[in-house]
Amino acid sequence: MTRSKMREHCFKMLFCADFHPAEEKLWQINQYFEEPKEDDLNTEGVEEIVHDVDMSEENSAFLKEKTEAIMNKIPELDEKINEVAEGWKTKRMGRAELTILRLALYEILFDDEVPEKVAINEAVELGKKYGGNEAPAFINGVLAKLV
Repeated sequence: MTRSKMREHCFKMLFCADFHPAEEKLWQINQYFEEPKEDDLNTEGVEEIVHDVDMSEENSAFLKEKTEAIMNKIPELDEKINEVAEGWKTKRMGRAELTILRLALYEILFDDEVPEKVAINEAVELGKKYGGNEAPAFINGVLAKLV
């Protein structure tokens, strides 16, 4: 599985867990892998897979570990985001955009295997797919200030 696909799964896990109380977050991470394969029509009317967690045990363990690590750093990540996001505190940001920022910032600060440019580029791509119209520019701007 590609790193981009793994990152997208991590984003989805973080995003889903963010809607639940703290005591349920770890359960939600595990539940992610229990959901059935799901497909839908994209904007062009072509059927595409939107959820498929058919992956190796090694990949699922890596994803769970990374997602838990990011969740443990959320207060610290949010503090850094709040320092640079002028006029946009994390409490006002869309959940998709905030989750993407947290994931990218975690990779920039704590994941030596991911170069800063790659983390930013991947975050912008996730923003295009899951965020609002202004998400890619917003995400790029915030991450550029953080770097």
